[in-house]
Amino acid sequence: MIAKFLGKVFSGRIFRERQPKIIPFEAHGIARDRISRCALTVADTLQENGFTAFVVGGALRDLILGWEPKDFDVATSATPEEVRGIFRRSRIIGRRFRLVHVMCGREMVEVSTYRGQAVPESDDDHKADEHGRILRDNVFGTQEQDATRRDFTINALFYDPKTQQIWDYHGGFEDLRKRRLRMIGDPEQRYREDPVRMLRAVRFSASRGMDMDEPTREPIRRLADLLANVPPSRLFDEMLKLLLSGHAHDCVVALRQEGLHHGLLPMLDVILEQPLGERFVMMALRNTDVRIKSDKPVSPSFLFASLLWHEVLATWKKLEGEGMATVPALYQAMDQVLQVQSAQLAIPRRYGGDMKEIWVLQPRFLQRSGRRPYRLLENPRFRAGYDFLLLRCASGEVDPAIGEWWTRFQHADESERAAMLVEGAEPGKRRRRRRRRRPAAGEASSEPETT
Repeated sequence: MIAKFLGKVFSGRIFRERQPKIIPFEAHGIARDRISRCALTVADTLQENGFTAFVVGGALRDLILGWEPKDFDVATSATPEEVRGIFRRSRIIGRRFRLVHVMCGREMVEVSTYRGQAVPESDDDHKADEHGRILRDNVFGTQEQDATRRDFTINALFYDPKTQQIWDYHGGFEDLRKRRLRMIGDPEQRYREDPVRMLRAVRFSASRGMDMDEPTREPIRRLADLLANVPPSRLFDEMLKLLLSGHAHDCVVALRQEGLHHGLLPMLDVILEQPLGERFVMMALRNTDVRIKSDKPVSPSFLFASLLWHEVLATWKKLEGEGMATVPALYQAMDQVLQVQSAQLAIPRRYGGDMKEIWVLQPRFLQRSGRRPYRLLENPRFRAGYDFLLLRCASGEVDPAIGEWWTRFQHADESERAAMLVEGAEPGKRRRRRRRRRPAAGEASSEPETT
């Protein structure tokens, strides 16, 4: 329901509608042609149908910072049903926040309706848990109310493609120019409404080179335990954004500095206290950042396999020490680690399967005799396993000579490969001793007689 009057209670206080500061094109320099074709089509069409529509969120923030946005969002006065009625290729998604995804060819634009002020918890459209976390919020309102409901000032800017003006309600434009991250409203209450905002604060400050002001930073360490109440799927989505931001290394360092790494990845806090494990993880994060900044593809499966590898390794060696055979011990270690992890961070099954394939190839790289190296080269996951092996070599976990051998072997011709094979390069199998059959009664023994 669209809010019909102003001055209601929000974030525990009375507030009145404020007029936005209008920033002209001459002051910000973002031309209409910097906006994606689909976002322009959506905004223009909504305006032609009598609604207001603005480009909002991370795309506008990044354009002001000089970054190239990956996707665009639009905020409008139209309800989700009205948006759905205008665009044939669209669908309403979400329960906590109902949104509309509008498709233009292969491009997708997310359209949200202006959110209104908080209403009593008895209202079915707005519910919160005992910690203050908002479970459902589909109360619609004005643009100013929507700006106030957003998390940080830098995310509360509205760009009108028609006039090329930016509407700024909370000083976000100036905060961007000063590289300052500032929460709208009372930070503690806003973190309680959505604990994921603490992760977003760390990601924005680390990936965009921004400084959190003290009121925004101060409650984070005290409220870190609230992340345990967030659905694992939401935590996974936010962690994936953080790890694929192009600044994963700096983000993980910032998580540790702000006290948010404990429990987020149950193994990460342990790994970061072990020199070898920390070196391995940090190298994986730096490699990921380099690939993203070079516009190269990055596999989330490979990244999470790297983050959890040393816990798998520790569990694997422990099981082997208890007498379990190498391969069964590895499989059980993988299952145990992923089971513990999934309780907090819902890694999709498709990623878990790929991670296991990378892990299970690692002992096979030690087998460099006979036909085994040739069969490994034919494995469809060889390249991912090989890259993982090189990371282990670079971190000091595996002898670098093994990585160098595989680098040469995969590029050598047949005669060179045959000469490179290393007999006894893997743990030898225990040969099973045949038990001598005892002759049946009356049957002549084949054993030589002794005198």
